[in-house]
Amino acid sequence: MPGPPLEGFEHIRRYWDGKHNFIAAKLLPGEYYVTKENELVTTVLGSCIAACIRDSVLGIGGMNHFMLPETTEHRLSAGAEAVVGNATRYGNYAMEHLINDILHNGGKRKNIEVKLFGGGKIIPSMGDVGKRNVDFVLEYVDTEALKLVSHDLGDIYPRKVNYYPATGRVQMKKIKDLHNETIVIRETQYRSSIKDAPVEGDVELF
Repeated sequence: MPGPPLEGFEHIRRYWDGKHNFIAAKLLPGEYYVTKENELVTTVLGSCIAACIRDSVLGIGGMNHFMLPETTEHRLSAGAEAVVGNATRYGNYAMEHLINDILHNGGKRKNIEVKLFGGGKIIPSMGDVGKRNVDFVLEYVDTEALKLVSHDLGDIYPRKVNYYPATGRVQMKKIKDLHNETIVIRETQYRSSIKDAPVEGDVELF
């Protein structure tokens, strides 16, 4: 059985997944999780992105669940570059926290491999926020020269993702029939909560 979570991840919900016979850590929007144990990390994505990242030699890894924040109209007048810059810094923050915690727990950058999921256009009224998230994360991986092993991005469906950092295995299912509004409500609330959120200061982004 896996041991307790690594320091700093005690708040992440973990439970026994009887279907897969694994301890599972469940991520909500804005959360991330790193483990050295043989457990799975799971989340459900709409327009958000999940980066599944690990040290492919040591099996230390984890997942994040994030989207780029919007900015309000009055800030657009300050110049598009400032707006885009703030959103990009937020995305960088989401990726770097995950990678840094993997390295902090013994992973090596040269062994890092990445799998990317999400960015679906599931809420027409939200515009194509999913595409912005996809464009960002692909550019981030390219700029940082990280090894991208696989990805499933875009489209119009939510996705359920199970990631096993110890082996790198991913199980991904596109959800083609939404029986409730949970995903939409959760992402809408998350999107609202990070709007104009400063990247530095008293606001904790994760």
